[in-house]
Amino acid sequence: MSDAANEPAKEHNNNNDDDDDGGVRWTAITISWSISVFLLAGVAEIMGGWLIWVAVRGNNGDKKPWYFAVIGSLVLIAYGFIPCLQPMDEFGRIYAVYGGFFIVLSFLFGWMLDGNRPDLGDMIGCLISLAGVLVIMFWPR
Repeated sequence: MSDAANEPAKEHNNNNDDDDDGGVRWTAITISWSISVFLLAGVAEIMGGWLIWVAVRGNNGDKKPWYFAVIGSLVLIAYGFIPCLQPMDEFGRIYAVYGGFFIVLSFLFGWMLDGNRPDLGDMIGCLISLAGVLVIMFWPR
């Protein structure tokens, strides 16, 4: 007999307690935590990338010293660990949802750091991406 035949059948309940959402029971606290982690990851990735950008390419003709790139690299290393703080266990789903937050934060930081104000199409795209990732994150499974 195969190993699968010897394993007990997995019970499936439909009450969404700990189904297939990475073992997470979504409460106000876990939702707040998850969104905070997405925001922290976005800030770390964008600021780390921006520090490297201004050291290598400059910002409005003002190139920053080499150590900006080193600091940016360290921030990006830290960024790599931040998604591990998510309450969900699904790597692909976490990064897919993070992508929507990253889109919005990229426009906000571009506006704040470089003065590139998002236009109406950018804002509509941000709303669509956030709506999409919230469906992905909270769809009952």
